[in-house]
Amino acid sequence: MTITITPAASERMRTFLAGTPGAAGVRFGVRRTGCSGFGYVVDLADAVNEGDEMVTIDGVPLIVDGKSLPLVDGTVIDFQRQGLNASFVFHNPNATGECGCGESFTVG
Repeated sequence: MTITITPAASERMRTFLAGTPGAAGVRFGVRRTGCSGFGYVVDLADAVNEGDEMVTIDGVPLIVDGKSLPLVDGTVIDFQRQGLNASFVFHNPNATGECGCGESFTVG
């Protein structure tokens, strides 16, 4: 599994983890949604489940479920602030297209 976390994303994830001491790590994956097919999921994980892959990147335990892994392998996760808005931003080499709002993507 090759996933990169920028320093800004790493800092944000470590802040979330520090606020939830019982968390096993940050869960990153996809779910079917939106107009293009898949949307990203970033959440705190309570446990590492069977079939999950876990790596520690810059002090962040990152957990990816086996079904999502082929769709997110190679992704760079960034965290950006624009005015009052802040969000994770994903640069995924597997995505062949995105919807107009940028909330979902397709793979080909």
